[in-house]
Amino acid sequence: MAWDEWEQAKARAQQDAAMRLNEVAPARGGGDGDLVVHDNVLGALGNAAYDLRQHFSSASDHARQNTFDASVQLFNDGFDMGSALTELHDAWNTKAGTLKEACAHISNHLDYTRAEHAKDAVKIATDLHTIGGDELSVSRINDYYK
Repeated sequence: MAWDEWEQAKARAQQDAAMRLNEVAPARGGGDGDLVVHDNVLGALGNAAYDLRQHFSSASDHARQNTFDASVQLFNDGFDMGSALTELHDAWNTKAGTLKEACAHISNHLDYTRAEHAKDAVKIATDLHTIGGDELSVSRINDYYK
């Protein structure tokens, strides 16, 4: 590649990057490429994760004590199945706990995300005012970036 071709390629790359400021290049199949999530959707997802955790927490525990009691009884009666049932019981409790923690993590993260976004929105709105409390005009904002 000759030197002038290199310079032309760099100029095109800079121009393309400047045109895509604050957004992703459009996808080949259509769409604008920007990710948009609405607050009410995040809230609904967080609530669904919380509800799943609560429901699974009670539903997954129905047979826990009976399974453990049966495994102990089978083991005490000399059946190898008793220790296998104990392993199954312990594995189920571990997996159920992992799923409950994951649901709680999702719910908490979405709640945190919504709260932080609301704080950011307030800060942005507050920062775009003069000391006197008047809103900054676009021309006044442009003065800061010239």
